[in-house]
Amino acid sequence: MSNIPETGRTPRVRIRLVIIQVLVFSLFLTLGGRLWYLQVRNGDEYADEANGNHVQRVVDPAVRGSILDARGVPLADNQTRLVVSASRTELMKMKDDGDAVLTRLAGVLGMTPKEVGNKVRLCNDETPQPCWNGSPYQPIPITDEATPRQALQIRERAEDFPGITAEPTAVRRYAAPGGARTSQVLGYLSPVTDEEIKAAENTSSPFLRSDQVGRSGLERTYDKYLRGKAGVTSYEVDKLGRVMGKTQADPGTPGSNVVTSIDARVQRVAEYELNQAMKTARQQTDKITGRKYEADSGAVVVLESKTGRVVSMASQPDYDPNAWVGGISGKDYARLTSKKSNYPLLNRATQGQAPPGSIFKVISASAAVRAGHSFDDKYNCSSSYSLGNRSFANFESKGYGPITLGRALEVSCNTVFYALGHSEWKRDGGNKPKNPDDWFYRTAKDYGLGKETGIDLPNEVSGRIPDRQWKKDFWKANKDAWCKQGKKNGDYAERIAFENCLEGNRLKAGDSVNYAIGQGDILVTPIQMATVYSAISNGGTLYDPSVGKAIVSPDGKQVEEIKPKSHGKLPVDDKTIADLNEALAGVATRGTASWRFGGWPQDKIPMHAKTGTAQVYGKQTTGWLATYTDDYTIVMTISQGGTGSGSAGPAVRNIYNAIYGLDAKGQQDPKKALLPKPHSELPKIEPDGSIDAPEIKPYEPQQEEPPAEQELAAALAGTAPWRRD
Repeated sequence: MSNIPETGRTPRVRIRLVIIQVLVFSLFLTLGGRLWYLQVRNGDEYADEANGNHVQRVVDPAVRGSILDARGVPLADNQTRLVVSASRTELMKMKDDGDAVLTRLAGVLGMTPKEVGNKVRLCNDETPQPCWNGSPYQPIPITDEATPRQALQIRERAEDFPGITAEPTAVRRYAAPGGARTSQVLGYLSPVTDEEIKAAENTSSPFLRSDQVGRSGLERTYDKYLRGKAGVTSYEVDKLGRVMGKTQADPGTPGSNVVTSIDARVQRVAEYELNQAMKTARQQTDKITGRKYEADSGAVVVLESKTGRVVSMASQPDYDPNAWVGGISGKDYARLTSKKSNYPLLNRATQGQAPPGSIFKVISASAAVRAGHSFDDKYNCSSSYSLGNRSFANFESKGYGPITLGRALEVSCNTVFYALGHSEWKRDGGNKPKNPDDWFYRTAKDYGLGKETGIDLPNEVSGRIPDRQWKKDFWKANKDAWCKQGKKNGDYAERIAFENCLEGNRLKAGDSVNYAIGQGDILVTPIQMATVYSAISNGGTLYDPSVGKAIVSPDGKQVEEIKPKSHGKLPVDDKTIADLNEALAGVATRGTASWRFGGWPQDKIPMHAKTGTAQVYGKQTTGWLATYTDDYTIVMTISQGGTGSGSAGPAVRNIYNAIYGLDAKGQQDPKKALLPKPHSELPKIEPDGSIDAPEIKPYEPQQEEPPAEQELAAALAGTAPWRRD
């Protein structure tokens, strides 16, 4: 008889059926749990994401605010141009990564395929400029100079140019009124990067992928005001991309305008005169080497003496900021960043460092007074000063005998300051100092040197005051190299290295002697020295130099003034400031700058000046001229241009002539004066954003009067006063 149940199922079959039932139940349980997780627990999140798949955001970039001069003249604004852009995302979907499309586009635009390809490739560590350093998901501009005919070709043949657009767009324009580029002060723009977008996500000023951001100058400092807020409109679309309706509209806000203290007319004069001074210097011969001066760079700063506001700032070599608009070309980028062109992106007024030479002597004179020396005592201005087995000569070995500190400033007597520097070094303990006063180094720092002035321009450098701590730090950083190179009985460089290896951490007598006349390891910038001299002019207040004067809303209704700020007072009393004023007036009337200020109306517009000629290792001399009136301070420097009064003198005089309306003989015509007094009011911006800005006419330079016969003869003989600065 069979043991098989009536159902026909064996125990093994029943076990298998139970296992299958358990598996099926487990699968249903898992599926149910997953459905609960998606639809209940995270249902809202996924619903939002699903809805987002059917929403398209259209970004309308904000119109960037203008940068205006003190009278409302646009230095940087916007203009509508035909911009041809490429969507890299669309191009990458093509089999050839869009090469065929870009080649056809190059033919229409009159460019080479390589030029177009360079525009759309992404920047990274291995890809040199030009390249796209913005987000890869936003349209990349190929050119902003397309003609209407080119734009029409692209739009009519859309099937040949997928991913390519040609639209009228507001782009940045650097106006150069009257020819004034103001390039390093204004700066330039470039696209925002993904890293910047991420970093600004939770800030009060987030970026959109379409944004341009300031990279230098005022464009960078005031970017958050100038940028405004882009408008974003969201549309609901179906899976075919057809618009079903508008879901949200966030209107944009134009950027605010930045009113500066720059006067475009004075800026034009300053740029021209600096450039002309460098050209003239290159025609002169270095008396010592017999070579022509290279005059490879220079800077000039014009400040309001009583506020520290920048009326003009020029740097050479300069560049056209419009080169960056629409993406910079490879040729332009190479020129702006190459050693051959001497790095025109650098603002030499805030980033150029050099020894100050004799314009530093106002600080040395102040230090001497703080140390207990009288301004009115007599000090021996000998032809040379001996220090051990070394002799430090006065310029061209000229001596004046016993003179006051004021007279020492007038004739720029080096030996007076050599002796003062050496005397204070010995008083501080010489090679074995004990609690040194270091008046010469402390005074320089109290004058604001060795640190940033606080100007509202990015990347300002601090210069260098080579005090005892600096000597120690510098020795630690270079000791190993000096010890490896140095030889006790080697050549000059090897002996110096050997000496530095043994005792380069000590502040020596020679360091202090050189420092007292603005030589040695000391470095300053033009803006620092302009701040120093403007403080002497205004009675002792050290102002933070400023270019921005006010932030004004697009309709002109909201005005946020940028008030002058002070970072300290000069470390001397009123009598010392008065003594310095008198001495510097003497420099202009009977001292080393007098041959450049002949005929100046000193009784109406008191002029003060100090000349300087700095020795730079391995280069020709750098000339400095620091000047001020009651209203303005002007400092000019020319690298490898010779003496201060010789190279910068005519240019500085011409800038003052233009400001005050003076002719070459010192006769004043108020109608020709550009700015006899600093601006006191802001320009008016109408509710529609328009500004009634005056026209800037090109600068017409004066014909320089030839020097008097005796002055010319003295200059040729090498005995003119300007030879001693």
